[in-house]
Amino acid sequence: MKDIRRKVRRTQTISPFGVGGIIDLQGESFVAADIRSWGKHGEPVESPRLARKLGVRGFRAAPVIPSGKAQFVSRRGPGYVRFPRWIFCPKCRVMTLWRIEMEEKDKPPRCGRCLNTPQLAPMRFIQVCREGHMADVDWQRWAHSRATTHDQRQCRVKSLKFIATPESSGLDALKVSCTTCDAYRTLEGISQKHALKQIGVRCSGSQPWQPADDERDECEEQPRVVQRGASNVYFPLVHSAIEIPTSLESEADGTTARRVMAHDLWGDLLEEADSPLVETLVTFIAKKCEVSKEFVESLHRSHTVENSTRTTTSTVVEDLSIAEWEAFATSEPETKSTKDFSIRQINLGVQEVDSDSLKLLHRRVDRVVVADRIREVRALEGFSRYESEGRERLISVNPVASTQWLPAVESYGEGIFISFAEDALQEWESPQTVQGWVASIEKNLEASFQVERLREKTGPRLLPRFVMLHTLAHQFIRQLSYDSGYNAASLRERVYARSNPAGSQVPRQAGIFIYTAAGDSEGTLGGLVRQGMPPHLKETMVRLLESAQWCSQDPLCADSTGRSLANLNRAACHACALLPETCCEIGNTLLDRTLLIGDDRVQGFFQPVLQAAFEESAAAVDAP
Repeated sequence: MKDIRRKVRRTQTISPFGVGGIIDLQGESFVAADIRSWGKHGEPVESPRLARKLGVRGFRAAPVIPSGKAQFVSRRGPGYVRFPRWIFCPKCRVMTLWRIEMEEKDKPPRCGRCLNTPQLAPMRFIQVCREGHMADVDWQRWAHSRATTHDQRQCRVKSLKFIATPESSGLDALKVSCTTCDAYRTLEGISQKHALKQIGVRCSGSQPWQPADDERDECEEQPRVVQRGASNVYFPLVHSAIEIPTSLESEADGTTARRVMAHDLWGDLLEEADSPLVETLVTFIAKKCEVSKEFVESLHRSHTVENSTRTTTSTVVEDLSIAEWEAFATSEPETKSTKDFSIRQINLGVQEVDSDSLKLLHRRVDRVVVADRIREVRALEGFSRYESEGRERLISVNPVASTQWLPAVESYGEGIFISFAEDALQEWESPQTVQGWVASIEKNLEASFQVERLREKTGPRLLPRFVMLHTLAHQFIRQLSYDSGYNAASLRERVYARSNPAGSQVPRQAGIFIYTAAGDSEGTLGGLVRQGMPPHLKETMVRLLESAQWCSQDPLCADSTGRSLANLNRAACHACALLPETCCEIGNTLLDRTLLIGDDRVQGFFQPVLQAAFEESAAAVDAP
């Protein structure tokens, strides 16, 4: 592998240009090689919870090279390979099958035939298969696939031209022609399902970066031709975790927590679940250890949740949101702080003199927490191509050996956490109209190829609260992009509303966390924390609910019975609810404004708030 120096941001080495991803840089096209290309390079990233979930020893981040020092530093971190290898001159249109020995350090490939040596451009089309393999299209075979003479059928010279004619604006205006025997074929129909099968092309069973001595898979899947920038070329599987303090970290040196856990009755307390003895044991241990009952209860809850995640079904074991919810939503002291996790519990700021609409909003909000500092770790486990089918066809970041570590990136930011009143939610989502409304979305979910990935977020059953809170999170981000100083693409969501398996002791979740964690760009500016403080938060929530009332695509959007891929959305479109893909944890799916604001068919969770606000506005207009 020659030393080709190009700049890639550290966060991009996870997504969208992680292992297996294609990146375009100033007219050049490369694909990221697997983690074998890293060697021993990389900076350690600590995330014990995420490591346990993924079954690896640790994580590494691509090392950052200081600006202006790249020429003095040997190659480190991820390796990228030029792909596709078939490139052509945009002037003379001659195609070249590029080889590694043709590379020149820090120089793009150029045409030696033309004046001014124009830079060669990569071919637009590549081939992929459902098993995740990717390769160049065999343009030699394609050009001769409709040969009419004996010389054309016997030609094996790889001297081709990629010709564009002004006769049409479609693929029939593009053709690959052999300069030796004059055989040619246009690109019309190249993306059809059996286009390569008809000319005898089989899957290569490999990836572009694999050396010739690597063992190839015997792949029986039929490859398809796609554009190299198509969205189905690369589906990375990225996991993220917010680093939360453990029980020992909640005290300065952990001695108090260790003293409590060393008490003779601590083991008896852990064995009790809903027993009346729990309160008695907590009181006795707190008295003997000279700590507050709240401290013992918090320590007990954290250990109960941890044990639940180890003993319940695999779906719960893989859900990192349980401990995160516990950290945000527990009724502990108002401030909790470590070097990576600093939060403060506040309130919505609604007072007795406020309007009835704000009081109705206050009854629906249970808890507000601002996070002055959080640390998020995002790790790439693998990828798939052509169709995102969960883990069945996942290609590992190290396809030839057991993975001991995964590429990751850590970033710091801030955020706003809001949990909602459980009694208000249960009252809203219990009617049959609401249940039936969400059941139609769940039916589409079960028929979707994304069902396995989405179930990791929704739980075994799609709850009305999940769709409603997910839509609220999107509206929140759209409103915060106007108010907080962050652009929408730098904000992210976490929705805590998954359903639990039958018999699970895990607490029910009902909340959202909007945060920024873009460490190499905007970092922690303080804009989100300010918007989470009174009186800004209540004003922001009222504005976002008002904006959710109207969409420029209404009534088509509001009356929709199925939108987006696999009809997983209802009243949600680019004009009202969709966000940049980096913001949403489930790819802009399972959204519906109707469950927020309501209509004549189904009650919205915040519909009483909006109705009261409209009545107040009308009264203000009519007042003398």
